[in-house]
Amino acid sequence: MTRRYFGTDGIRGRVGEGSISADFVLRLGNAYGHVLRASAPAWRKPVVIIGKDTRISNYMFEAALEAGLVAAGVDVQLMGPMPTPAVAHLTRSLRMDGGIVISASHNPHHDNGIKFFSAQGEKLGDDNELAIESALDLPFRTVASEELGKAIRTRDALGRYVEACKNSVPKGFDLGGMRLVLDCANGATYQIAPVVLRELGARVATLGVEPNGVNINDGVGSTHPELLVRHVLETGADLGIAFDGDGDRVLFVDRQGVVRDGDDLIYVLAADWRSSGRLQGPVVGTLMSNFGLEQALGALGIEFLRAKVGDRQDRKS
Repeated sequence: MTRRYFGTDGIRGRVGEGSISADFVLRLGNAYGHVLRASAPAWRKPVVIIGKDTRISNYMFEAALEAGLVAAGVDVQLMGPMPTPAVAHLTRSLRMDGGIVISASHNPHHDNGIKFFSAQGEKLGDDNELAIESALDLPFRTVASEELGKAIRTRDALGRYVEACKNSVPKGFDLGGMRLVLDCANGATYQIAPVVLRELGARVATLGVEPNGVNINDGVGSTHPELLVRHVLETGADLGIAFDGDGDRVLFVDRQGVVRDGDDLIYVLAADWRSSGRLQGPVVGTLMSNFGLEQALGALGIEFLRAKVGDRQDRKS
C-alpha cells in the first residue's frame, strides 16, 4: 500500500499547508492515539512524550497533538525543546508507549514536521505508519469523559538526558580543557550540548544558542558551517562541532578549518573499532555516502553496505 502522508522521515512540509496544518495535526494526534489504544492493555492508558525543536510553529502543533491524543484517551508528557535523539532515548528509558518529535530538522523555520517513535525508541515501521494513515480516514473520535487522557509538562527531562549523555562515555573520561566551538543552530541542542561538554571538562564557546522561533538553521548549524569555520580559526580552537535544528545531524571542523562530515566520522569510528576489536560486522551508510568512503573502508578489510536514505532504513540494514 502506498503511503499518503509519511515520507522517509515522518511527515514534513510547509507550515499551514496540507499535512502541516493545525487541523490536520489535531486529527493526526487523535489517529495515533487510537492506534496506541488498540494495542495497549485495557487496564491502563497509553503514555506518549512530545519533544520539539525551537521553531515558532511548534507552540501550535504541540497543542494540536496534545488535544488529539488526550481526546483519544492517551496521557501526554510535554518535554519542551529537546533533540530528536533525546526523545528516542527518553521514550525507551521512561518506558513510554511512544514518542513524538515536532521538527523539520535542518529546514528553515517556515517548514515543520512530525516524527514518531516506538516504545523501543525506534522510528515506526511501515505497518505502524499505514495504521495511522488508515485511522486518519475515520472521523475524529473523543472517548468518554472518564477515559480522557491528561497532559503534564515534565520538568527534569533535560537533566535526565544530560546524565545519559555523560554516562555514554567511559567513567573518568575527561576532555581535559579541550577548546571547543559549538554551533547549536538556534535549535533543540542549545540547552543540552554546552552543558554536557562543559561537564566533561571542555572549554566551550557557543554559537547559535539564542533561538527566537524564526532563526533556527538561519546562517548557523550543520547546513551553514562557514561561521563555525571562521570562529575555530580565529580563536585557535581544537575542534568545532555543529548540529542541525533538531540535533540528529552533526559535523566537525578541525583546527585547520577543514569541515569533516559524516563520511569522515564513519571512517574514523570504523577504523578505531576495527583496531580495538569492537567492530564485529559491516558498516552501513546510505546511497548518498561517498564512494571514497567505501574504498577506504575496503582497504581496511571492512565491508560497507548501503541503505536507502533515512535513519529508519539504516536501522533495518
